[in-house]
Formats: sequence, structure tokens, C-alpha cells
Amino acid sequence: MNHRYVFSQLALLFLVLSLILFVMAGGFFGTHMFVEEYQIDPQARSALIISGAIGLIIGGLLWLFTRGGVKRLGRKEALLLVALSWILGAAYVALPFYLWANLHPDIVDHPFKSFTDCYFEAMSGLTTTGATILGGEGASIENIPRSLLLWRSLSHWLGGLGIVVLFVAVLPSLGVGARKLFRIETPGPQPRGLTPHIRETARVLAYIYLGLTLAAILLLRATAWLGLSEIGWFDSICHTFSMVSTGGLSTRDASIAHYNSWALELICLPFMLFAGINFAIFYLMVRGQWWKAWHDTELRVYLVLMGVCLIGIMAVMTGLPTIITTAGREIAMNPFENFRFSSFQMISLNTGTGYTTADYDPWPFLSRVLLVMLMFIGGCAGSTAGGIKVIRVWIVFKIIAANFEKSFRPNVIRPLRINNAVMDDEMKLSAVVYVMSFLILFALGAVFLRLLELGSEQGDFPTVLGASLATLGNIGPALYGVGAMENYAWFSPASKWIMSSLMLLGRLEVFTILVLLTPRFWRTD
Repeated sequence: MNHRYVFSQLALLFLVLSLILFVMAGGFFGTHMFVEEYQIDPQARSALIISGAIGLIIGGLLWLFTRGGVKRLGRKEALLLVALSWILGAAYVALPFYLWANLHPDIVDHPFKSFTDCYFEAMSGLTTTGATILGGEGASIENIPRSLLLWRSLSHWLGGLGIVVLFVAVLPSLGVGARKLFRIETPGPQPRGLTPHIRETARVLAYIYLGLTLAAILLLRATAWLGLSEIGWFDSICHTFSMVSTGGLSTRDASIAHYNSWALELICLPFMLFAGINFAIFYLMVRGQWWKAWHDTELRVYLVLMGVCLIGIMAVMTGLPTIITTAGREIAMNPFENFRFSSFQMISLNTGTGYTTADYDPWPFLSRVLLVMLMFIGGCAGSTAGGIKVIRVWIVFKIIAANFEKSFRPNVIRPLRINNAVMDDEMKLSAVVYVMSFLILFALGAVFLRLLELGSEQGDFPTVLGASLATLGNIGPALYGVGAMENYAWFSPASKWIMSSLMLLGRLEVFTILVLLTPRFWRTD
């Protein structure tokens, strides 16, 4: 095990994050920007500076003690680096929240005074889950200093494509081991390189990600220029960071519904949908290979699934007289409002974005069943979306269909194909094992949460089932006690650590973490 090289890369992580904190504390993105919307908070600036100094010291010491080692990144090193990047990265992201609440003389009772709550919020940010402990009484999101809100949204954006993958794009020091690292961090059963060289591949992904980010910021802000919303630059930036990463943490207690703007919501729809698509598809489109992109099996299944479910949800919702938004407004139902709210909730929950504009708990039972099904399935492999992933579900479906056919036509041998390629046994087994592992972890998570919340009024079984799915699937909101109108503040500290672990397992595709807990793995050469 090349520990020295692993910790040298972690040193770079701390140094980069500390640099961002110093820049924000200096006013470039933090305390002097958007003065018309927020007041300067000296404790927030102090928290950023102290956190930046701590990161600089940790990163500097790690760099000094690990420099000059062999630059070799094997599979073990890559697994360890990815896991530690998220675990330690979340602890560092949590630090400004914790310091702000404990440095502020006027804050007596706030979730951020607990490091457990801060870590939960930070892990939720880096894993693009979007579950929050803010928004309740005495903990309004809108009372948090804007520099900390930006840091919170930025954690989404950094985690979206993966801090480690971004490092591969920027830092050449990973050498030939970069491919191992890239394959581990990028979600999905078939990580497909876009170019022959891994650094160039990561750069392409980063450019696409940045392009979507800039386009979304401008389009959200354009709704205000046209008089269709009242969103400012700050909220446009923060909501874009959350949207393109399928995160969901908002700067407003009512999420997107705060603006009561159909135009703003319609702008969000395609970007949430795009964020759930394999980034390799965008590369093909940029290269003009639209026909090849359209013939991607997973993309077609994904779009058809979304279309069919939207029709189903809208059909069920037709009889509903009104819809209650997360801002508490009552909207009379008509065909446009039906499409507006049904499509937004459906795409947001399916991709794991987690933005909400309506309280969907009172919706008809069948519409909620479809939403939960989409939460399980998630977006495409190679995207920032959560869930099991469309391609895995499709492979399992084809395996079941093939075995069903074989039960009454035993002599038929029909090879299973994905993208016109025959699936080998390893691919089929991998999909089945992952789906089963996801479901087992989901069930175990719900059982542990239920046991820990036996004395809680809100911790009923449907709620903990939703919490387990929403954290393992990196979704954010679910139903009932963790629905669109609720938050996670009421959970016990032990439950929050379990859910933080579920977020990490879901973001790193389960086995990246589980294999580190296996002694046999570390004994193998």
C-alpha cells in the first residue's frame, strides 16, 4: 500500500478547499457580494478564515511529510483515496458551519452548534443528497449568512462530478493510476472513457459540467430580467450549483416554490433532466454524433420511462382540485398546473435533485407510488443522479424477461444485448448483485433508523423507510416525516451518523466502501 502517495493527494484536497475558503472570506464570493440581499456576518468571516487556516496547516503538513514518494496509484490506493476524500472532505466542509454557530454570541440553540448536524449537512452536500437539518423553527435557511450558504451550495457542485475526478482533470500528478481512480469514482456499471487518455476524459467532463453550470445561471437570472421571477444573482448561482449536481440544497426554506414562478420552474426542468443523463452522451452530442447518442439504450429507456410516468402521474392528478406548494400557497388545478407540478416533482425526485415545489404527501396514492419507484430507479450511469441507475434496472428486467420466456420456451437461446453488444455473465451478475445489495442496505438502514427512533413521534416506519431510501439513493426529501415540507433535524445523533454513512455508500456505489471493510481485500496483492 502506497500510503504516502494517498496522503499527498489528500493534502492537495485540503489545500484547494482552504484556498476556496480564503477567497470567500476575502470577499470575492462571500461577504461583500450581493449586499442588497444579505448582511455582513463577522462570525461567518471568522469561521471561514479559521477553517481555511486549519486546512492550510493540515494540507501543508501532509504535503511536507509525503512529498518525494513513489507516484504509483494501484487499485487499493485508489479505493482508499476516494473513500477518504469524501469522509475527510465532509468533516472539513462541516467546519465553517460549526465554527460560525459556536463563535456567534447570539446563537444559543441552533443545529449547527452540533458537529453531528454539521457533518450530516456537509456529507449531504458532497454526496449531492440534499437532505438538510435546516428549515425548522429557529433554524431558517434564510437566516444563515450568504457566505456559508454559498459554501453549502459549492459543496454540491464540487461533489457532483466528484472532487477526485476534478482533481484528475486539473492535477497531472496522478500519473497512470488515474484511470483506476476515475473508474472507481465515476458512477455506473460501465464507466466509458470519452477519449483514450484519462486526463483528457476528465477535462471533457469538467468542461461539459462547467458549460451546463454557466448556461443554467444565465437562464435562471434571465427570468428576473424578463420580469418572470424575482431571483437574484446569488440565488441563481447557488441554485444552479445544486441543480446541475442533482443536489437540492436551497437558499430558501420553501425551495424553488419561494419564487412562485412557472418560468423559473420550466427552466429547471431540462437541467435536472440533463443532470440525470450519462455525461458521455453530451460528449457525443458536442462531437455532432447525435444519432449515436440517441441510440444509447439507457438514454432511450430513461426518456421513455420519464414520459410514461409523467402521463401516469398527470392522469391520476386530474381529479385533484388544488395543489399546496411548499411555500404554503394553494394553487387551483388545471392542465398547465398539473404538468407544472407533476413534471417538476417527478424529475427532481427521479434524478435525486430533491428540489420541491409542492407538498406531494396529500397526492393520490398511485402518484406517490410512481414517485417512489422513480426514486429507487434513479438516473443514468455516468451522471450525477442517485438511485440504483436505469441501466442496472434495465439489465435485471431483461434477465427476468429472458428467464420467464425460457420457462415456456426452453429451447430458445436469446442473447441479452445493451447498445447492440451482448452482455457477458459478469455484467449481468454485477447488475443483479448491486440491485440486491442496494435493497438489502435500504432495508437494514430503515430497520436501524426505526429502532433508534422508537421514542420519536415522527419516526414511524413509512418515514424511516423514506429516510433510508432518500439518503442511500442520494435524493434528499422523501415522504411523511422527511417529505417536501419537513427536514431531518428531528432525528437522533446516532440516526444522523447512520444516514451520513448511507449517503456515502450511495454516492460511491456501495462496494467502494464495503470492500475497504473486508480484511481479505487488504491481504491480497
